[in-house]
Amino acid sequence: MSTTERPRILVVGGGYVGLYAARRILKKMRYGEATVTVVDPRSYMTYQPFLPEAAAGSISPRHVVVPLRRVLPKAEVLTGRVSTIDQDRKVAVVQPLVGETYELPFDYLVIALGAVSRTFPIPGLAENGIGMKGIEEAIGLRNHVLEQLDKADSTTDEEIRRKALTFVFVGGGFAGAETIGEVEDMARDAAKYYPNVKREDMRFVLVDAADKILPEVGPKLGKWGLEHLQKRGIEVYLETSMNSCIDGHVVLKNGLEVDSSTIVWTAGVKPNPALARFGLPLGPRGHVDTAPSLQVQGSDYIWAAGDNAQVPDLATGEGAWCPPNAQHALRQAKVLGDNVISGMRGFPQKDYKHANKGAVAGLGLHKGVAMIVFGKMKIKLKGRLAWYMHRGYHGMAMPTFNRKIRVLADWTLGMFLKREVVSLGAIENPREEFYEAASPVSAATAAKPAAPAEKAKAS
Repeated sequence: MSTTERPRILVVGGGYVGLYAARRILKKMRYGEATVTVVDPRSYMTYQPFLPEAAAGSISPRHVVVPLRRVLPKAEVLTGRVSTIDQDRKVAVVQPLVGETYELPFDYLVIALGAVSRTFPIPGLAENGIGMKGIEEAIGLRNHVLEQLDKADSTTDEEIRRKALTFVFVGGGFAGAETIGEVEDMARDAAKYYPNVKREDMRFVLVDAADKILPEVGPKLGKWGLEHLQKRGIEVYLETSMNSCIDGHVVLKNGLEVDSSTIVWTAGVKPNPALARFGLPLGPRGHVDTAPSLQVQGSDYIWAAGDNAQVPDLATGEGAWCPPNAQHALRQAKVLGDNVISGMRGFPQKDYKHANKGAVAGLGLHKGVAMIVFGKMKIKLKGRLAWYMHRGYHGMAMPTFNRKIRVLADWTLGMFLKREVVSLGAIENPREEFYEAASPVSAATAAKPAAPAEKAKAS
């Protein structure tokens, strides 16, 4: 018996996999065959590979996100969280943005919650760290960095200047290396407009526990990327970690201590912890354990893919798992969508198999590394050509024609117009100024000494 008049396909998560899987299902589905419901705390999908460029101002933040309701007009999009799942009753408990929780019945289930930042209990990290998993964090980082330049330019206090102009990045994978490369590029450009700030006044520090950076592109290109960052004046400390960062005082395991107002955390990701409440079989690192068909082990009506799934990598061999990247997420979502339709119609499932096509990384404007795989041949590129490959690949992978054109327009304008270096930090507290003006006793009035007439009247 169906849970509704039509079977419901519930997609938990509206990220890359959730969006593409829902689009694929809607495309393959017959009219009226099922209801597709997507539940996510945000009403948009974020294309995370573009976050470093958004943080540097090369791409408009609105062009990095895709509105779910616009792209999935035939789906039911609910803004909220799935808190628990009752597999026996085939019911999900949804917590909306406002109001009471409610139960949502389903017939088929897609788990696409993605990943969250992997953190450790480091003193001061929660209070001072900045992540790079969402567009809000990328915008916040850009505004924050430019605000530090504002502070340094307007004060003569050397201690304040030094702390404001010291930027610490933890994590040397794609996210960390690309973000520090883009932000350093932006800060270098911005310094031209600050009379009291030069690039030589700034200190950029990259920390990683591994013995190399950019492991995804191989040791040779990783070494080139390391040397390239060092030539730009970025300090790189490998085989070390951060012990604490209380009040911005960063202490590294190797003994280095610096004061910094900017601590960016990009030290890996982990599966969304909400998975532990769904009663699904999980792997040793918390991923949903799936078969090669992307079906959850032991189930014929639940599928999972992307960063929250442990998917066997058939192209590599036994015991290997697909890495969490956009290359696999896009292709897994399509296979998953087809398999949901097949499962609903009683047809056999198709296994997911995809050979690695390489990896690309941008390290700032006109700078990058790329490793492209053609069969058994690997082509390694660096510098400007690799940067073109990086932009070309991700420009094609960006969902929807609308967003591809907008991103391309941003890049094209960037070729002719100078980079914007304005900070809009006030958007984080947009009502503050109005609140002070509208309050019966504003902060400024409360701090102002009473006039003599007022003192006499009070006495």
